[in-house]
Formats: sequence, C-alpha cells, structure tokens
Amino acid sequence: MKPVLFNLDSDPDLSTRLRRALNADAGELEQRHFPDGESYLRVHSDVDSRDCLILCNLYRPDEKCLRLFFLADTLRDLGAHRIGLITPYLPYMRQDKRFQPGECISSRPFARLLSDAFDLLVTTDPHLHRYNSLDEIYTLKSRVVHAAPMIAEWIQQHIKSPLLIGPDSESEQWVSHVASLAGAPFQVLRKERHGDYDVSVSLPDVDRWREHTPVLVDDIISSGRTMLETLDHLAAQELPRATVIAVHGLFAGDAWRQLQSRADVITCEAVPHPSNGISLSAALATAMAELLSETD
Repeated sequence: MKPVLFNLDSDPDLSTRLRRALNADAGELEQRHFPDGESYLRVHSDVDSRDCLILCNLYRPDEKCLRLFFLADTLRDLGAHRIGLITPYLPYMRQDKRFQPGECISSRPFARLLSDAFDLLVTTDPHLHRYNSLDEIYTLKSRVVHAAPMIAEWIQQHIKSPLLIGPDSESEQWVSHVASLAGAPFQVLRKERHGDYDVSVSLPDVDRWREHTPVLVDDIISSGRTMLETLDHLAAQELPRATVIAVHGLFAGDAWRQLQSRADVITCEAVPHPSNGISLSAALATAMAELLSETD
C-alpha cells in the first residue's frame, strides 16, 4: 500500500518531488483558524493502516509545532500504521547545554515531544555540536541527510578554482569534507563571538590563493555576522567576489540583503528562500524510503 504524504505549510514544489520519489499519495488536509485564533484540522484522506508522512519545515517552529502535533495525533487516532516526519531543518538543536542558570535546554524536551508523536524522522545536517548523534536525545528511528555531496557537486559545476573557507574551528571537519569531495583547498578562520550581533574573525592566509574564488561554507546562516565580517576582510585583500553557501539559510534581520550586496549567496532547499539553488529532495526521499523499508 502506498504511503500518504501530507504537506503542512511547506514548499509545494519540494512536496511534489518527494511524493513522486516516494511513490506516495497526496494527503488531503483541511486547516483553518477559528475566530479566536485556535487551529482547526481535518484529514480527508483514508489513512487506516497506511504509512503517513508529513513534510513540515520547522524553520519557524513556534508557528507550526502545535498544528504538527495535532496532525500527527489525528493520524494516529485514525489508524495510521506509522507516522514519519520530513523536516529539512530541525530546530532547537543549538540549545544543547545550560549556558546560564535556570535556562531550558530546549533540545531535550523538543526531542521528547517529536519522539512521542512520530515513529520516523528525516532531517538535514542538524546542529550536533555537543551531541554525537540524534539518538542521544531522540528515541524514534531517524536518518540524517548530509548535504556535503550536493554542495561539493554544485561547487564543481559552478566555481572555477574555488578556495573553501570555514567560518570557525567548529566548521573545520565539515568544510574539509566538502573540500575533499570537491577536490578543492580550504582554510578555516578563528571566530570570537562577543554577542548575538558582534563577531570578529581572524584573517586567513590567502596570499597564495589570490587567483582562487573564495567560497564560504557553513551549515547555517542566522544573523550572518560571521559571514559579513569575513567577506569584508576578503574584500579588503582584493580577492575575487566570494560565494557564500549554507545548508540552512535562516537570514535573521537584514542578513540576506547585506550578504547579497557583498557575495553570491546559495543555499540548500532546507529552508525555503530565494537563495535556494541546491536540491535535497532525492536524498530526503531516499532516507525516508530506507526507514520505511527497515522498520516495516
């Protein structure tokens, strides 16, 4: 029996490509708000004994999570066999320790909520700084799609003589992997963060790379301060116009406008944005298909 794929406020084009790759039926969902602002959901598809998948990109989680949990619970109540979540961006992973007394380590309760609601999870390059894997906090079956091969392929096809640059020491392992796949050299900067919008970076030794195109690679762009600081330093050294690549382009505030004025900006389709230029649909579909086959 074919799985059913529901799209909860996510990219319709990505949903269509996933549905075709998974040979899934399109789930029919009615949703609206009552006059008092509360959510109304109704599932029109027959889901009894069927695997149900939900595409819900959680890059603004507080706007979506309640309806997501309502939908998962409704599908379970209607007799769904298994319920899987495809979210290219997995939120609440950066709060992975108590930095100040009394803080919520939000990655943990969020993981419990998703694990209780879903059987399967597919996401793209979650922030695993202090966790070795999602299994440390998630109890459902999960697969992580790594964007490095797709990014490396894009670099090979579009950038002549690239020099990959990682914004900080945390990015070294990831950037070096992309560089290895792309067959390109790389450097990693040192970053010192003084606040949410105050970041300084050290200058890379780029004298030997003046004929190369700088390619700044990171897993996530939020405020963009680190990237902007780096771009200003590279411009001061009269290097060619840089390209910025990120898996997750959140672009808080005016980060998108400022980055676009200094560099060519390309992101994976993990977060819907005009900068999307690297497709993840095939890898996301493959990961979910593997989970469905392994846990059947």
